Amino acid sequence: MRSVDRPTAPVHPVRVVVSDDLRRSRVTVLFRLLLALPHLVWVTLFGLAAFTLAFVMWLAVLFERRAPASLHGFLASYTRYTVHLTAYLCLAADPYPSFTGGKSYPVDVEIDPPAAQGRWSAGFRLVLAVPAFLVSSTLGGSVALGSAYGGALAGGAGGLTVTIAFLGWFAAVVRGRTPRGMRDAAVYAIGYGAQTTSYALMLTDRYPDAMPGRVAPPPELPAHPVAIDVDDDLRRPRLLVLFRLPLIVPHLVWLLLWSALVVLATIAAWFVALVLGRVPRFLHRFIAAFVRACSHVVAFVTVVGRPFPGFVGRERSYPIDLTIEAPARQRRLGVLLRLLLVLPAVLLASAYLGVVIVVAVLCWFAALVTGRVPRGLRDLGAVAVRYEAQVYAYTLLVTSRYPDSSPSLVAPPERPLPPALEPAEVV
Repeated sequence: MRSVDRPTAPVHPVRVVVSDDLRRSRVTVLFRLLLALPHLVWVTLFGLAAFTLAFVMWLAVLFERRAPASLHGFLASYTRYTVHLTAYLCLAADPYPSFTGGKSYPVDVEIDPPAAQGRWSAGFRLVLAVPAFLVSSTLGGSVALGSAYGGALAGGAGGLTVTIAFLGWFAAVVRGRTPRGMRDAAVYAIGYGAQTTSYALMLTDRYPDAMPGRVAPPPELPAHPVAIDVDDDLRRPRLLVLFRLPLIVPHLVWLLLWSALVVLATIAAWFVALVLGRVPRFLHRFIAAFVRACSHVVAFVTVVGRPFPGFVGRERSYPIDLTIEAPARQRRLGVLLRLLLVLPAVLLASAYLGVVIVVAVLCWFAALVTGRVPRGLRDLGAVAVRYEAQVYAYTLLVTSRYPDSSPSLVAPPERPLPPALEPAEVV
């Protein structure tokens, strides 16, 4: 995979820090919602006090441009508490959280002291926060916003963390661990929810950062046979954005016709793989081109990608592209049970679909107004496109590697070895 550059940006005043080891107690996982009942009552009472004091904070920022330290400390404790509780509910962390929002939790948040804020930003805070509320509602990363286990479920969207909690519950009960990719995706959602909560409560005037992977330490991105390659400059021609949906109609018709042949090719590949343990190269190329073409179209229609895509799914023909490795041996049992094994990934893909729809709407408006899309939203959309493509590839026997739910778009930089451990210089 050709990695994209990791953009540099000022450190956000609200940062999530992770020290979780992925191990889960089966007993506490089994009864997690029951154990959380006292917290669900307390978070309601705590929230009423927090949002009442947020109005006082709003007035203070309007007149003094700075929040009082005492109010800032109280609302920071509330935000930290909601982070702990959300992490506990969605199995991103295992210990039982305290009721005070104290520090030293496996999924914690650091919040900078009060700083000067702009009056105009403060005055229109709730209006400015609407896009962040929409993203956070699909991610479901904050019980403070009612999007993790209340509003999202009531709205029928589900939310990413709700799906992760459901799948992680079964994984933790069986294995005593939660999958790293799902934990990292939940932590990303929680971090964005914490930033949105802090922005709404006047703790900071820095807008929530949707850039995937900005967690300490950064989430892992294991190598995968189906990887994404992003080579996009964020600019979007307004005319092409305005008529994006009508322009995609020929592609939808073409993909519908192509998909009928792909179904036949997948059935043939399934029988051959059961006998030989490998998908023939010509079938692999045909199905892989279909998966790549679908990703190009999804990237275009969601404004994640800029140019009009081609119709044949050729590699390196689109700035949001897929690199798909050559066919490899597959276990026959995995081939036989593929449609059953893929069900958890399909559930998570449906949650990512909700995320990418919101990303598409926000990018559409942003591109019409500014002629550009925000980098964080573009990268979040690219992560969703990658996961959907990996689900397609796994289902259609392009690869036997299970989809990777990590929210990171690029692998974190390698940590340098201590001087004593560095390999000796070769003369």
